[in-house]
Amino acid sequence: MSLEPAYRACRAIAAEHGRTYFLATRLLSADRRPAVHALYAFARMVDDIVDHADQRLRAADSPESLDIFGQGPANELDLIEKQLRTALEQGAFAPQDTPDAAVPLLRAQILSALADTVDRFAIDPEHFWTFLDSMRMDVPGAHHFRDRYATMAELREYMRGSAAAIGLQLLPVLGTVVPTAEAEPAAAALGEAFQLTNFLRDVAEDLDRGRVYLPTDHLAAFGVDADLLAHCRRTGHTDPPVRRALAHLIAINRDIYRTADLGIDLLNPKVRPAIRAAAALYAEILDRIEGSGYAVFQARAVVSTRRRLLVAGTELLASALIQRLPWHTP
Repeated sequence: MSLEPAYRACRAIAAEHGRTYFLATRLLSADRRPAVHALYAFARMVDDIVDHADQRLRAADSPESLDIFGQGPANELDLIEKQLRTALEQGAFAPQDTPDAAVPLLRAQILSALADTVDRFAIDPEHFWTFLDSMRMDVPGAHHFRDRYATMAELREYMRGSAAAIGLQLLPVLGTVVPTAEAEPAAAALGEAFQLTNFLRDVAEDLDRGRVYLPTDHLAAFGVDADLLAHCRRTGHTDPPVRRALAHLIAINRDIYRTADLGIDLLNPKVRPAIRAAAALYAEILDRIEGSGYAVFQARAVVSTRRRLLVAGTELLASALIQRLPWHTP
């Protein structure tokens, strides 16, 4: 498996599906960009399997008949883990590496680019197993399937794999000016902050999939339950108790961003502008939710292209200046 087309395929996935994320990677040095694209492409590939699991389960006669391997989504995640372990052991991946399955070319490319990235940047493979464990929690029929989270602690346990693990995967690629372990709490917090922002923005879409990724106890404190959320989804109107609950959770989300922000100065100076841009743009989604009157059941809160380019342009200038500072080291 040639790595150049493999990395190109990962870049195309990042460009198509992760607009804010991809824009921020443009601020990274050329040697780091492909690695970030590979990490994104792998997460996206797994996420797509999970996102379509409900549709496929409803359409199939049985869970075992769902995918191209003749297995259900949970089994497909198991197969991807097996294939990733093979790729990490061999440093690359090709369809013939698993004779029991006809592996699509795109998946083989993603796994090859990811294996190369893990090797070059010495990323701990445990972060990928933690990620896959959380993804299994999203698949109906899987042993640990969850569609509700009673407490913030339960939700954070899910986000430990779905989000914090992503931050920890990225950390060796970005580089630090302190021992990696010192920067890990902030990196995990940034992944968690991004994920919680997604949950607040995507309440309506998640409800359509039968999911609520907001802690039940925090909602209940404002008189909100699943029935009220479903009512808001049907009417497209955010009732006052729901607005208050969302405002409360946005405040929690911003506090997580503040924890994460403290860790940006622990990163390699070259990458700080990119991470600041990504954090600033994602946090602005919360501003858009508030500015709309918490109308998350009417439309998806987005940051405009003009605003994304403005923030990225500002950070790009900062990045260029950093390269010229006398104390800067590569």
